[in-house]
Amino acid sequence: MSEMLSIAVQKSGRLSEKSLDIIRQCGIDFGTDSRVLREVADNFPLEFLFVRDDDIPRYVSDGIADIGIVGRNEYDETGLELEVVRDLKFASCRLSIAVPASFDYKGLRSLEGKRIATSYPRILRSVLDKAGVSAELVVVSGSVEITVQIGVADAIADLVSTGTTLRMNGLVEAECIYRSSAVMIARPDMAEEKKRTLYRLMERIDAVMMARKKKYILFNLPKDRLDEAALIIGGMKSPTVTPLMDPGWLSVQSAVDEERFWSVFESLREIGAEGILVMNIEKMTE
Repeated sequence: MSEMLSIAVQKSGRLSEKSLDIIRQCGIDFGTDSRVLREVADNFPLEFLFVRDDDIPRYVSDGIADIGIVGRNEYDETGLELEVVRDLKFASCRLSIAVPASFDYKGLRSLEGKRIATSYPRILRSVLDKAGVSAELVVVSGSVEITVQIGVADAIADLVSTGTTLRMNGLVEAECIYRSSAVMIARPDMAEEKKRTLYRLMERIDAVMMARKKKYILFNLPKDRLDEAALIIGGMKSPTVTPLMDPGWLSVQSAVDEERFWSVFESLREIGAEGILVMNIEKMTE
Protein backbone atom coordinates (compact mmCIF):
# COMPACT_ATOMS: atom_id res chain seq x y z
CA MET A 1 0.00 0.00 0.00
CA SER A 2 1.29 3.48 -0.89
CA GLU A 3 2.15 5.95 1.85
CA MET A 4 -0.37 8.78 2.33
CA LEU A 5 0.84 12.11 0.94
CA SER A 6 -0.45 15.41 2.37
CA ILE A 7 -0.86 18.42 0.08
CA ALA A 8 -1.50 22.03 1.15
CA VAL A 9 -3.82 23.89 -1.22
CA GLN A 10 -5.25 27.40 -1.09
CA LYS A 11 -8.65 27.27 0.64
CA SER A 12 -10.45 29.47 -1.88
CA GLY A 13 -9.77 31.64 -4.90
CA ARG A 14 -8.50 31.25 -8.46
CA LEU A 15 -5.38 29.30 -7.47
CA SER A 16 -7.48 26.89 -5.41
CA GLU A 17 -9.91 26.25 -8.27
CA LYS A 18 -7.17 25.54 -10.80
CA SER A 19 -5.18 23.39 -8.34
CA LEU A 20 -8.15 21.20 -7.52
CA ASP A 21 -9.16 21.03 -11.17
CA ILE A 22 -5.83 19.55 -12.28
CA ILE A 23 -5.98 16.99 -9.45
CA ARG A 24 -9.51 15.99 -10.46
CA GLN A 25 -8.31 15.54 -14.03
CA CYS A 26 -5.78 13.07 -12.63
CA GLY A 27 -8.73 10.80 -11.78
CA ILE A 28 -8.50 11.53 -8.04
CA ASP A 29 -11.87 11.76 -6.25
CA PHE A 30 -12.42 13.93 -3.18
CA GLY A 31 -15.15 15.96 -1.48
CA THR A 32 -16.11 19.50 -2.50
CA ASP A 33 -17.47 21.01 0.75
CA SER A 34 -15.68 24.38 1.02
CA ARG A 35 -16.19 24.42 4.79
CA VAL A 36 -13.97 21.38 5.26
CA LEU A 37 -10.32 22.22 6.01
CA ARG A 38 -9.03 18.65 5.71
CA GLU A 39 -10.08 16.05 3.16
CA VAL A 40 -8.83 12.59 2.19
CA ALA A 41 -9.13 11.40 -1.42
CA ASP A 42 -11.32 8.36 -2.04
CA ASN A 43 -9.14 6.52 -4.56
CA PHE A 44 -5.58 7.78 -4.10
CA PRO A 45 -3.33 8.12 -1.01
CA LEU A 46 -3.66 11.93 -0.87
CA GLU A 47 -4.73 14.12 2.03
CA PHE A 48 -5.74 17.76 1.38
CA LEU A 49 -5.09 20.61 3.80
CA PHE A 50 -6.98 23.79 2.80
CA VAL A 51 -5.11 26.85 4.07
CA ARG A 52 -4.17 30.45 3.20
CA ASP A 53 -1.90 30.61 0.17
CA ASP A 54 0.84 32.55 1.96
CA ASP A 55 0.93 29.86 4.69
CA ILE A 56 1.56 27.00 2.26
CA PRO A 57 5.39 27.26 2.04
CA ARG A 58 5.66 27.32 5.84
CA TYR A 59 3.32 24.31 6.19
CA VAL A 60 5.56 22.34 3.83
CA SER A 61 8.78 23.56 5.46
CA ASP A 62 7.52 22.65 8.95
CA GLY A 63 6.45 19.17 7.84
CA ILE A 64 2.72 19.77 8.35
CA ALA A 65 2.27 19.06 4.64
CA ASP A 66 4.52 17.04 2.34
CA ILE A 67 3.81 19.09 -0.76
CA GLY A 68 1.92 22.23 -1.69
CA ILE A 69 0.64 24.16 -4.68
CA VAL A 70 1.36 27.87 -4.41
CA GLY A 71 2.25 30.87 -6.53
CA ARG A 72 6.00 31.07 -7.10
CA ASN A 73 5.86 34.66 -5.85
CA GLU A 74 4.59 33.51 -2.44
CA TYR A 75 7.25 30.80 -2.27
CA ASP A 76 10.15 33.01 -3.38
CA GLU A 77 9.12 35.74 -0.96
CA THR A 78 9.52 33.38 2.02
CA GLY A 79 13.14 32.54 1.24
CA LEU A 80 12.55 28.96 2.43
CA GLU A 81 14.66 26.20 0.88
CA LEU A 82 12.19 23.74 -0.58
CA GLU A 83 12.19 21.69 -3.76
CA VAL A 84 10.18 23.08 -6.69
CA VAL A 85 8.88 19.81 -8.11
CA ARG A 86 7.07 21.29 -11.11
CA ASP A 87 6.00 24.59 -12.64
CA LEU A 88 2.31 23.94 -13.24
CA LYS A 89 1.95 26.75 -15.81
CA PHE A 90 -1.33 28.18 -14.50
CA ALA A 91 -2.32 31.18 -12.33
CA SER A 92 0.28 33.31 -14.10
CA CYS A 93 0.90 36.85 -12.91
CA ARG A 94 3.64 39.47 -12.99
CA LEU A 95 5.23 41.78 -10.44
CA SER A 96 5.66 45.21 -11.98
CA ILE A 97 6.93 48.63 -11.12
CA ALA A 98 4.13 51.20 -11.38
CA VAL A 99 4.57 54.97 -11.18
CA PRO A 100 2.43 58.11 -11.49
CA ALA A 101 1.83 59.21 -15.10
CA SER A 102 4.01 62.28 -14.43
CA PHE A 103 7.01 60.14 -13.34
CA ASP A 104 9.76 60.16 -15.97
CA TYR A 105 10.59 56.46 -15.76
CA LYS A 106 13.64 55.33 -17.72
CA GLY A 107 14.35 51.95 -16.15
CA LEU A 108 15.17 50.74 -12.66
CA ARG A 109 17.87 53.38 -12.31
CA SER A 110 15.05 55.93 -12.12
CA LEU A 111 14.17 54.47 -8.70
CA GLU A 112 17.52 55.37 -7.11
CA GLY A 113 16.81 56.96 -3.72
CA LYS A 114 13.03 56.65 -4.15
CA ARG A 115 10.47 55.11 -1.80
CA ILE A 116 8.83 51.99 -3.27
CA ALA A 117 5.79 50.39 -1.64
CA THR A 118 5.39 46.62 -2.03
CA SER A 119 4.10 43.44 -0.45
CA TYR A 120 7.10 41.53 -1.86
CA PRO A 121 10.19 43.16 -0.34
CA ARG A 122 12.46 40.10 -0.70
CA ILE A 123 11.78 39.73 -4.43
CA LEU A 124 11.97 43.47 -5.05
CA ARG A 125 15.20 43.88 -3.07
CA SER A 126 16.80 41.07 -5.06
CA VAL A 127 15.84 42.74 -8.35
CA LEU A 128 17.09 46.15 -7.22
CA ASP A 129 20.35 44.74 -5.87
CA LYS A 130 21.08 43.04 -9.21
CA ALA A 131 20.48 46.37 -10.94
CA GLY A 132 22.68 48.22 -8.42
CA VAL A 133 19.78 50.42 -7.31
CA SER A 134 19.45 51.68 -3.74
CA ALA A 135 15.90 52.56 -2.71
CA GLU A 136 13.77 52.65 0.43
CA LEU A 137 11.22 49.85 0.57
CA VAL A 138 7.87 50.57 2.21
CA VAL A 139 6.37 47.22 3.15
CA VAL A 140 2.57 47.04 3.12
CA SER A 141 0.27 44.02 3.28
CA GLY A 142 -2.49 45.33 1.05
CA SER A 143 -3.84 48.31 -0.96
CA VAL A 144 -0.37 49.01 -2.32
CA GLU A 145 -1.78 51.21 -5.11
CA ILE A 146 -2.98 53.94 -2.74
CA THR A 147 0.42 54.55 -1.15
CA VAL A 148 1.52 56.98 -3.86
CA GLN A 149 -1.66 59.06 -3.58
CA ILE A 150 -1.27 59.49 0.16
CA GLY A 151 2.42 60.36 -0.07
CA VAL A 152 3.80 57.19 1.49
CA ALA A 153 5.73 56.14 -1.62
CA ASP A 154 7.01 57.47 -4.94
CA ALA A 155 6.36 54.24 -6.82
CA ILE A 156 5.07 50.73 -6.16
CA ALA A 157 5.96 47.14 -7.03
CA ASP A 158 2.83 45.03 -7.11
CA LEU A 159 1.17 42.11 -8.87
CA VAL A 160 -0.57 43.19 -12.08
CA SER A 161 -3.11 41.43 -14.27
CA THR A 162 -5.04 43.92 -16.40
CA GLY A 163 -3.70 47.21 -14.99
CA THR A 164 -7.22 48.51 -14.30
CA THR A 165 -6.62 49.01 -10.57
CA LEU A 166 -3.41 50.91 -11.32
CA ARG A 167 -5.19 53.30 -13.67
CA MET A 168 -7.97 53.88 -11.14
CA ASN A 169 -5.30 55.06 -8.71
CA GLY A 170 -3.48 57.29 -11.18
CA LEU A 171 -0.63 54.86 -11.87
CA VAL A 172 0.83 53.31 -15.01
CA GLU A 173 2.73 50.04 -15.33
CA ALA A 174 6.33 50.97 -16.05
CA GLU A 175 8.21 47.67 -16.12
CA CYS A 176 7.66 43.99 -15.35
CA ILE A 177 10.41 42.81 -13.01
CA TYR A 178 9.28 39.28 -12.11
CA ARG A 179 6.89 36.62 -13.45
CA SER A 180 5.11 33.98 -11.44
CA SER A 181 2.90 30.94 -11.93
CA ALA A 182 1.69 28.09 -9.75
CA VAL A 183 4.38 25.66 -8.65
CA MET A 184 4.36 22.44 -6.69
CA ILE A 185 6.79 22.55 -3.80
CA ALA A 186 7.95 19.65 -1.63
CA ARG A 187 10.03 18.89 1.42
CA PRO A 188 13.55 17.91 0.32
CA ASP A 189 13.80 15.32 3.13
CA MET A 190 10.61 13.43 2.24
CA ALA A 191 10.57 9.75 3.16
CA GLU A 192 11.13 7.31 0.30
CA GLU A 193 7.65 5.80 0.67
CA LYS A 194 6.09 9.23 0.21
CA LYS A 195 8.40 10.01 -2.69
CA ARG A 196 6.96 7.00 -4.49
CA THR A 197 3.44 8.34 -3.95
CA LEU A 198 4.59 11.75 -5.19
CA TYR A 199 6.07 10.12 -8.30
CA ARG A 200 2.73 8.46 -9.03
CA LEU A 201 0.94 11.79 -8.61
CA MET A 202 3.40 13.65 -10.83
CA GLU A 203 3.06 11.04 -13.58
CA ARG A 204 -0.65 11.80 -13.66
CA ILE A 205 -0.19 15.57 -13.52
CA ASP A 206 2.41 15.47 -16.30
CA ALA A 207 -0.01 13.48 -18.47
CA VAL A 208 -2.72 16.10 -17.92
CA MET A 209 -0.34 19.00 -18.57
CA MET A 210 1.01 17.46 -21.77
CA ALA A 211 -2.52 16.83 -23.06
CA ARG A 212 -3.40 20.50 -22.56
CA LYS A 213 -0.64 21.49 -24.98
CA LYS A 214 -1.72 19.13 -27.77
CA LYS A 215 -4.56 18.59 -30.23
CA TYR A 216 -5.38 15.25 -31.83
CA ILE A 217 -6.11 15.49 -35.55
CA LEU A 218 -7.49 12.94 -37.98
CA PHE A 219 -7.82 13.57 -41.72
CA ASN A 220 -7.99 11.94 -45.13
CA LEU A 221 -5.07 12.46 -47.50
CA PRO A 222 -4.04 11.52 -51.05
CA LYS A 223 -1.57 8.65 -50.72
CA ASP A 224 1.15 10.40 -52.70
CA ARG A 225 1.22 13.37 -50.26
CA LEU A 226 1.99 11.32 -47.12
CA ASP A 227 5.66 12.28 -46.87
CA GLU A 228 4.73 15.97 -47.07
CA ALA A 229 2.08 15.53 -44.38
CA ALA A 230 4.55 13.77 -42.07
CA LEU A 231 6.92 16.74 -42.34
CA ILE A 232 4.12 19.20 -41.62
CA ILE A 233 2.74 17.33 -38.61
CA GLY A 234 5.93 16.29 -36.88
CA GLY A 235 4.24 14.35 -34.10
CA MET A 236 5.63 12.44 -31.13
CA LYS A 237 7.23 9.76 -33.33
CA SER A 238 5.28 9.28 -36.55
CA PRO A 239 1.63 9.62 -37.58
CA THR A 240 -0.73 6.66 -37.57
CA VAL A 241 -1.70 5.78 -41.14
CA THR A 242 -4.68 3.60 -42.16
CA PRO A 243 -5.60 2.61 -45.77
CA LEU A 244 -9.06 3.65 -47.00
CA MET A 245 -11.30 1.75 -49.42
CA ASP A 246 -10.16 4.12 -52.15
CA PRO A 247 -6.61 2.85 -52.89
CA GLY A 248 -5.40 6.38 -53.61
CA TRP A 249 -6.32 7.73 -50.13
CA LEU A 250 -5.19 7.25 -46.54
CA SER A 251 -6.53 8.17 -43.11
CA VAL A 252 -3.87 9.88 -40.98
CA GLN A 253 -3.91 10.50 -37.22
CA SER A 254 -1.46 12.39 -35.03
CA ALA A 255 -1.04 14.76 -32.09
CA VAL A 256 0.17 18.30 -32.80
CA ASP A 257 1.20 21.18 -30.56
CA GLU A 258 -1.68 23.50 -29.71
CA GLU A 259 0.40 26.56 -30.62
CA ARG A 260 1.16 25.10 -34.08
CA PHE A 261 -2.33 23.86 -34.85
CA TRP A 262 -3.55 26.55 -37.24
CA SER A 263 -0.37 26.61 -39.30
CA VAL A 264 -0.52 22.79 -39.50
CA PHE A 265 -4.19 22.95 -40.47
CA GLU A 266 -3.53 25.44 -43.29
CA SER A 267 -0.53 23.50 -44.60
CA LEU A 268 -2.48 20.23 -44.65
CA ARG A 269 -5.27 21.88 -46.63
CA GLU A 270 -2.73 23.10 -49.15
CA ILE A 271 -1.55 19.54 -49.89
CA GLY A 272 -5.09 18.22 -50.32
CA ALA A 273 -6.10 16.95 -46.86
CA GLU A 274 -9.86 16.58 -46.42
CA GLY A 275 -12.27 15.91 -43.57
CA ILE A 276 -9.88 17.26 -40.91
CA LEU A 277 -11.23 16.31 -37.47
CA VAL A 278 -9.78 17.97 -34.36
CA MET A 279 -10.17 16.61 -30.82
CA ASN A 280 -9.00 17.63 -27.36
CA ILE A 281 -6.76 15.15 -25.57
CA GLU A 282 -7.64 14.29 -21.98
CA LYS A 283 -4.42 12.55 -20.90
CA MET A 284 -1.13 11.95 -22.71
CA THR A 285 2.37 10.60 -22.07
CA GLU A 286 5.52 10.64 -24.17
